[in-house]
Amino acid sequence: MNPHTQAKRKFLLWVSIAGVVGLGLGMIIGRFGFCDDTEKNSVPGIPDAIVQDGDPEVTAEIINQINSENIRRYLQELSENPHLAGTDADYKQAKELQEFWTSAGLDEAFITPYDILLSYPETQNESMMNQIFVYNSSDQEVWKSALYEPILDPSENKSNVVPPFNAYSAPGDVSSTDLVYVNYGRVEDYRWLAQNTSINITGKIVLARYGKIFRGDKAHQAYLHGAKGIIIYSDPADYAVDGETSQVYPRDWWLPESGTQRGTILLGSGDPLTPGYPATEHAYRLNESEAGLPKIPSHPIGYGVAKTLIGYMDGVEVPNSWKGALNVTYRYGGPLKDPYKSVRIRISTKNEKRTTYNVFGVIQGRVEPDRYVLLGNHRDAWVFGAIDPSSGTAVMKEVSRVMGNMVKTGKWRPRRTIIFCSWGAEEYGLIGSTEWIEQYVKNLASRAVAYLNVDIAVQGNYSLRSLGTPLLNSVIYDSTKKIPNPDDQDTVKKTVYDKWLATFPNTDKTLPRIADMGSGSDYSTFIKRVGLPCLDIRYTYNSNQYKLSSYPLYHSKYETFKVIDEIMDRGFKRHRAVGQAWGEIARSLADSLLIPFRVQDYAQKLNELVKQLDSDFGTLMRKNGIQFDLLYNVSSLFTKETDAFQKFVDSVDKRDPFAIRKINDQLMQLERAFIDPQGLPGRPLARHVLFAESSVNTYAGSSFPGLADGMFEIESSPDEASRWEIVKKHFTVILYTIESAASTLRDVHKFMPL
Repeated sequence: MNPHTQAKRKFLLWVSIAGVVGLGLGMIIGRFGFCDDTEKNSVPGIPDAIVQDGDPEVTAEIINQINSENIRRYLQELSENPHLAGTDADYKQAKELQEFWTSAGLDEAFITPYDILLSYPETQNESMMNQIFVYNSSDQEVWKSALYEPILDPSENKSNVVPPFNAYSAPGDVSSTDLVYVNYGRVEDYRWLAQNTSINITGKIVLARYGKIFRGDKAHQAYLHGAKGIIIYSDPADYAVDGETSQVYPRDWWLPESGTQRGTILLGSGDPLTPGYPATEHAYRLNESEAGLPKIPSHPIGYGVAKTLIGYMDGVEVPNSWKGALNVTYRYGGPLKDPYKSVRIRISTKNEKRTTYNVFGVIQGRVEPDRYVLLGNHRDAWVFGAIDPSSGTAVMKEVSRVMGNMVKTGKWRPRRTIIFCSWGAEEYGLIGSTEWIEQYVKNLASRAVAYLNVDIAVQGNYSLRSLGTPLLNSVIYDSTKKIPNPDDQDTVKKTVYDKWLATFPNTDKTLPRIADMGSGSDYSTFIKRVGLPCLDIRYTYNSNQYKLSSYPLYHSKYETFKVIDEIMDRGFKRHRAVGQAWGEIARSLADSLLIPFRVQDYAQKLNELVKQLDSDFGTLMRKNGIQFDLLYNVSSLFTKETDAFQKFVDSVDKRDPFAIRKINDQLMQLERAFIDPQGLPGRPLARHVLFAESSVNTYAGSSFPGLADGMFEIESSPDEASRWEIVKKHFTVILYTIESAASTLRDVHKFMPL
């Protein structure tokens, strides 16, 4: 190569190097000299769609498109006929819902079956059907209860109406010369009897009124106290304020004297033969004798029948706190009045293995398809179920129709996946949802964002009612502020939030009340097994005025379309409002760049729980050597970590998808951090140390449930010393768990304290 050519090549090489360096310097100058500070830490090459926040116009579209007339039509179809779990009608509705979701534009719709143990009464042979009898001293039958509730409106005249029964009741034919009234059948009621009367429950039949606690706990307490059978009735004081008047169904929403509350008395959630594992085809199943099923016969009646039975009872008159609203003298009972000799319960209810069906409709997320926002409602009903659950099913269909249509027409697709869940066999013990969770718990624990439950959309027309875990507080409040108040007569309170705040405020009157969750619906297993943030919303009655145990027609034959359409929600405006709120909450969780959980709300709730525990048991716990102040210390630590985490969230670079994903993962895992794999003492399948149902009332939520269980009447316990050891151990588990939860909020590189 000659010297001239070599010099030329060197020149060109240096020019190229200078060009590359100049281009690099230009990019750096452009990046830091002309870009917004907000983009300072962005990752180059990331499409806008990856870091785009939710479109506010989608909110307006969802709210405006929810249609009351559609909900009315869906409910009329859903409640036309009985659809008890495990029947042909149950499968028919499951198939119809799958087809609806397919046609509505959802990406997938499928059915998941489970083979489970269900329970049914005899319906063919009247000589064997469930019934109550009274006999005189000559052993002659002088009275017996009706087999069915009478038809009060032509819409009820349908086949396959199951007669009143308590599911999973032990079968049997038992008699007693004594009938004893036990008020609500709670622990404290039996204690009152023991301390203030000479009545011995052993070998007797007891009469309890519905309300205050779960019916299964009533049956269990009767068994524990030695009763051979239990009769449960709905007293007008709890279900018919205008009872024994003409202002009852079908003219009003109050329970008529023949109305009878069906319901399960199974304790626990899920298929009783496969506890902890899904009831799939090849699952190992316990024998029924091992499954913890109810031990004594149980039967529900209306207050008309109860009035007759109370009239046969003798004994001392009960105190005012035990009296209901029947026009009869309430007595403790004992031996029946002369000439009546005995009361008899005949129960032929049998357990059967049947198939139930969950149905799922899926809208796949466009950015984070591996993050799931779940909306759920159960489908099965004891009879027509126009309130429970079909009001919720009808609203879920409409929310899914609106969202599906937006996806189908290309207007919108959520950032995260939305899954609509229709559960089977909820009424028997949350079975469909529990089996699914048991089958997919690992997926849910790593991928699910929240579970949003609407068991019942409308059980009254007064105001919104919400249950929830604290991470969802802010999104519930923000969403309901966007929903117009459906009460046309109220021109002052413009939104659902405004009416809710005015009617059901929290203790300091600053926010609407969000109550703790027990085990009354399908959210239960999501909380206590997965550690998933949950809520349940519905429109309800004025519980400040009416001190009811539930809406009056609960689980009776008279829960018909008529009572919703003509009495409770004319025009279906409250149904629409619930659908609008449900849809917007789901959209916010599925579409927001940052999951809208506010961790400080969790800290505030934890502090409230600690103070309440101190008020209830603190003195006694300190007296027995527990260093209660340690709980205040870890609660304070948790509060500091939530404050620091929120500051970090507020300053995060929202154009950095890795930073966003990291924060969202931390937000998702916070609730999970309160799960103890060992479970609560004596309750291995209840694993959330802060939230679970009460061990003496399955419906009610219990804070620090393991401690509440251990401390319940501990001083009168024959094994007090051993129970204190359980309490002390669980107290340290709680301390560790709170500290561990706090560590999940720290910087991922500095989760361990220095």
